[in-house]
Amino acid sequence: MPADTTTILVLGDIIGRPGMRAVVSSVKSLARKHRADLVIVNGENANDGFGITADDLAQLQRAGVDVVTTGNHVWQDDRIGELLDREAFLLRPANYPGSVPGHGFALFDRRKPPVAVINVQGRVAMPPIDCPFRVSRETVKRLRRETPIIIVDFHAESTAEKEALASYLDGDVSLLFGTHTHVQTADERILPKGTAYLTDIGACLPANSVIGFAPSISVRRSLTLIPIRNEVASEAATIHGLVVTVGNGDGTARSIERIQYSSLV
Repeated sequence: MPADTTTILVLGDIIGRPGMRAVVSSVKSLARKHRADLVIVNGENANDGFGITADDLAQLQRAGVDVVTTGNHVWQDDRIGELLDREAFLLRPANYPGSVPGHGFALFDRRKPPVAVINVQGRVAMPPIDCPFRVSRETVKRLRRETPIIIVDFHAESTAEKEALASYLDGDVSLLFGTHTHVQTADERILPKGTAYLTDIGACLPANSVIGFAPSISVRRSLTLIPIRNEVASEAATIHGLVVTVGNGDGTARSIERIQYSSLV
């Protein structure tokens, strides 16, 4: 890519062992293929479908992932607080109360210009937490003093809420993408003021599954309404994500492309 741009590879929610195997084995080649300067992955479901462990994070970092975002499932393991406090590039949603462990944004300054990554969580059909609009605006205002390149992972259920936040931040962030629903949408675009947007980037998950989990259990849950614990499907995973290129001077998006890659492991 031209010297005046930054290219960022973003991969969707990692679902259990199949997702971890696919990402760990493929992320370096994908980064080379797309000439990515930075790799971001959502890891909230890496540990058997719910949460993330120190070992999961270490594997991702060794494989070449720079920043790991999360969402509502990050709290599954009681030990996560220490990991969130210790690891600057493992994020939890910024709009949780300030008393909870961890941090909701990171400034990746190992390159110039730096890249800021913000993690926020929606409130529609999700746990009631602080306003993602207000928290995002305040965080963006703070980070714009450091860099024009700001990436937002909006972990949310509602398509309308995702589109509304993207419109609210249009021109102030380089990219806003959605996670959480695990199904890649086909609405990638650059908004009028220069922000790249995709409602949901999808997930790194077994292809023949129900959002990454065993179809038979998902069917039983639907038929019986009993909250049977989901189990991650066992097949090789498909990686879903996107590649965005932004200008180093003003941080506006130059291009956005959805990606899908079928893993063999």
